[in-house]
Amino acid sequence: MTKRNTLIIGGSLAILLAIVFVVLSRQHTDLKDNSNSSVETLQEQVTQRSEKSTPVLSEATYVGRQQCASCHPQQLKQWQGSHHDLAMQEVTAQNVLGDFNNTTFTYYDVTSSFYKKDGKFYVKTDNADGKLKEFEIKYTFGVTPLQQYLIEFPRGRMQMLNVAWDSRSKEAGGQRWFHLYPNENVDHSDALHWTGVFQNWNNMCAECHSTELKKNYDYASDTYKTTWFEIDVSCEACHGPASNHVKWAQALAEGEQWEGITNKGLLVILGDPKNGQWQLGKGQNHASRTDPFDTGKQLQTCARCHSRRAVFNDDYRHGQPLMDTHVPSLLTEELYYPDGQIKDEVYVYGSFIQSKMYQAGVICSDCHNPHSLQLKVQGNGLCTRCHNADIFEAQKHHHHPENSSGSQCISCHMPQTKYMVVDPRADHSMRIPRPDLSDELGSPNACIMCHTKKSNSWAAQSIVQWQGGQQSQPKHYGQILHAARNDQPQADIELAQLILDTNQPGIVRATALSMLRNYAYPRIEQLLDQVYQDPDPLIRNSVAEYLETVDPSMRVKHAGVLLNDPVRAVRMSAARTLMDTPANLLSKDQQKAVQQGIEEYLSAQQYNADRPEGRTNLGSFYMALNNPDKAEEYFKAAIDLGPALAQAYVNLADLYRLQQREQEGEAILRLGLKQSENKAPIHHALGLLLVRQQKIDAALAELKQAAELAPNQSRYAYVYGVALQSKSYDEAIKYLEKASQRHPGDLNILFTLASYYYENDNPAKAEEYTEKVLVLAPQHRGAQQLMMILNR
Repeated sequence: MTKRNTLIIGGSLAILLAIVFVVLSRQHTDLKDNSNSSVETLQEQVTQRSEKSTPVLSEATYVGRQQCASCHPQQLKQWQGSHHDLAMQEVTAQNVLGDFNNTTFTYYDVTSSFYKKDGKFYVKTDNADGKLKEFEIKYTFGVTPLQQYLIEFPRGRMQMLNVAWDSRSKEAGGQRWFHLYPNENVDHSDALHWTGVFQNWNNMCAECHSTELKKNYDYASDTYKTTWFEIDVSCEACHGPASNHVKWAQALAEGEQWEGITNKGLLVILGDPKNGQWQLGKGQNHASRTDPFDTGKQLQTCARCHSRRAVFNDDYRHGQPLMDTHVPSLLTEELYYPDGQIKDEVYVYGSFIQSKMYQAGVICSDCHNPHSLQLKVQGNGLCTRCHNADIFEAQKHHHHPENSSGSQCISCHMPQTKYMVVDPRADHSMRIPRPDLSDELGSPNACIMCHTKKSNSWAAQSIVQWQGGQQSQPKHYGQILHAARNDQPQADIELAQLILDTNQPGIVRATALSMLRNYAYPRIEQLLDQVYQDPDPLIRNSVAEYLETVDPSMRVKHAGVLLNDPVRAVRMSAARTLMDTPANLLSKDQQKAVQQGIEEYLSAQQYNADRPEGRTNLGSFYMALNNPDKAEEYFKAAIDLGPALAQAYVNLADLYRLQQREQEGEAILRLGLKQSENKAPIHHALGLLLVRQQKIDAALAELKQAAELAPNQSRYAYVYGVALQSKSYDEAIKYLEKASQRHPGDLNILFTLASYYYENDNPAKAEEYTEKVLVLAPQHRGAQQLMMILNR
């Protein structure tokens, strides 16, 4: 492991900084909780007596927190002992919280031993072959409520042990070893075993636990040379490299005032200590800002780590758009409930940007001390700084006994879910509980999370009684997303309305657009005209991805503009969409922009070539460029690295199909059925291969298996139903009828039923299903033609 050394302060520089520190100390014997207060006072003094200059600055570099401390001692003191400070540490007796005094922990049939030897810490546990082996603990990871441990492997890899130490008090159930997957037997053959790619520190965890981390993965040698500037999350992780800021402070100490230099030499200012404060005036129920300011800089800085996101480049530039290097996840079914409540661990940002607080301009540091990370005020006092306590702390508002848990704002508006067994995370969407939606959407509500023996309907009725009767509620976006997740007919109309509603959260609108691609929305061009230049890059990126589904002329119309988007992720998506567009449809400038975007996309996938998903994407990229050798190489490499994932098997088999190597394709799919944990897409691909080989009975068995394993995939049901027709129209129709009940909005299923009924001399049923198609897709040409025939 290579660590870049922090900059050593030289003689004259140390003297200058000492001068600054002495002046500040004399002027500020009691520093406030304000990272800039000392320097600002000095700046005000210097302004009266300074010489003006316009310096030429080189690109900022990292200097280390020792230099920050001389001017910002109070902030350093607050930071010390924080989660950022203790995010990752060298192994010492003081830093290791776990019990390594010859203790053991048994997980299914593996008993791990924890002990010390020659002043070092060790664990004896199962290796990648399932055999017990001794490993030295190299670093600690985190501090509370759990601490994890890192182990070095060859070629620069570090792996995260998934037996962790519960660092809570014994009274709270802690001071014990526990496994992060207690209810499933994650043995050495499992994709989630601690020695595997999905527990790898370099690509899963490292970026957010150290400062200026560079992954430095080399695909050719399959080697990491990961580096960091500081081992933990230090000052410059958030404020950016500070060398020019130090020079600015030195200039102030020497009586020099810089002109033309913004942000005091920093790349970004994360807050405005003088302006933009929240004030709750007399008679106000909610506070308002004294002055508006750009809140996006701070939020996107925090979101770099406090979000569920994909990282495609570690050349992060402070103050630049988050989506130049990261793409936040949308409200997908795996991560969020339909109404946007947290389901999997999503790290706050995606929840917070759904909230009314975000829309009002609240930022992280309004509630959290950005250095200690602690809440600025405990309990309801935090909320009543901005919300009138006479209204919102009153029993007539919360309807619970005074000083009870139910009277706490967060109990109702920020319910917690435990992740990693012992770590409770609050939902930052800060919503009003809607138990009336829970049964419909399958989503939780704060009421039943406390009143565990009560029903959703009881909670909903209680709220009705509090309100003095049933209150009319506008349709919640969760109801629309839920309908689309379940392929409900005409959900596309409501999705389109949601996309156009600028009062809705951007992440919700972007999610709706991503789901619209499952429908044949008839006015898609007009819709895209209105949103493809939306201010929110999440929406523009969803537009660029959606354009893959439309005809080339529409792609060029919208993606041609997005090729020059200021945000890298959007440019990449637009270029990928236009990769196979005929050159005669693009201007020379657009062709050049496509090439540049493709190079950015290729670089992003190469950055993630240490993950099976990245290798699969590279295989697909080279397949699209008609480079079968490179495509085959990356698909095979993806399978070697992540044999549990299905897509590489399917894509490689499809490549072999194009090369007329069907036997090799069948072999790779059958290997996938042995190794992959997601077998449905592999069964489906194998079924299609067997159809091409005219092995109908075997094909039907595979296609049926796929449809049964993934009942939510309408495509699998449709293909199996069509394949059944080779045996019997009656069987095919009977199956597709049932499939249409599960997927009432699927046009392929509906039109196939219409066609089969027509071919079987049942014009009434044929007309019934044709009408269903035309209701959902009035421009469906096949349905239009069939209706004309039926009406002759």
